[in-house]
Amino acid sequence: MTVAVITYREAVRQALREEMLRDERVFLLGEDIGRYGGSYAVTKGLLEEFGEKRVKDTPISETAIIGAAAGAAMDGLRPVAEIMTINFTLVAIDQIINNVAKVHYMFGGQFRCPLVIRTVGGGRRLAATHSQNLEVLFAHIPGLKVVAPATPYDAKGLLKASIRDDDPVIFIEHSLLYGTRGEVPEEDYVVPIGVSDIKRRGRDVTIVAYSRMTVEALAAADELAKQGIEAEVVDLRTLRPLDMGPVLDSVARTNRAVVVSEDWRSFGIGAEVAARIQEEAFDDLDAPVLRVSQQEVPTPYAANLERLAFPSSRQIVEACLEVLNIRVGEPVMAG
Repeated sequence: MTVAVITYREAVRQALREEMLRDERVFLLGEDIGRYGGSYAVTKGLLEEFGEKRVKDTPISETAIIGAAAGAAMDGLRPVAEIMTINFTLVAIDQIINNVAKVHYMFGGQFRCPLVIRTVGGGRRLAATHSQNLEVLFAHIPGLKVVAPATPYDAKGLLKASIRDDDPVIFIEHSLLYGTRGEVPEEDYVVPIGVSDIKRRGRDVTIVAYSRMTVEALAAADELAKQGIEAEVVDLRTLRPLDMGPVLDSVARTNRAVVVSEDWRSFGIGAEVAARIQEEAFDDLDAPVLRVSQQEVPTPYAANLERLAFPSSRQIVEACLEVLNIRVGEPVMAG
């Protein structure tokens, strides 16, 4: 198998291009995705290759984008709708929750809606209304699948799987991951939806994360390793359906868990994962499950305050030391 080292952005672009070549029913629509190449340059060059029939610049109307995409999907096409940031999905929330997610159920299985909604979470100094991570809104809704990959390999494989899936998928990228690099096979492959992945093996504590927080968790694991602590990092990759198997298996080995998410702590993804660990692996736990998450404030614009609001690898390290009952700065005994 031939492998190339490419960026997250290029991995997403490759997935779109390859699926458009593979299946003529696949087309793209969204604001500025054609001539401009997308707000994050993901769709750059696709208009020139596939033409306006399959790469459609739309008016600034998220409701219209999702409504048109849903109708096309029900009629047999496989649209990939880009919503510039996850914040703008709020404008189309009625279409997504009351139409897209429920079509298959409401029509007794006579219709399907094979629609992918690509959108982008996170941000850097984009302030309170443009830096939100709202994945929990969609993960809460039966009828949707919600994907949040952390690596270029997973981003490409999961997007290809999403486009081929017969159910609607909310595909959440992250603005701060686009420039990250990783190994990606040049041959065709897919990553199955609804399968978590162990990104790093360890014996002392389990760190559960997804999207950008997987990167922070791996950085924290590297720091912990310098202290003789081996953390296992489990990347959820998909938030609905949620695959808890690798998480529970890991906790059975390490007996401790830290759950990391970039959303708010209350009622968030981290709360759900922590609750399931407590319910399904209580006898394996030697310490309470700890959560690391965003501060419960609207995201600040000021750079120093924004840094304080979002989770960091340092906070993950501190949480791991806490579940291990080790004080920060205290010598660590080899486990």
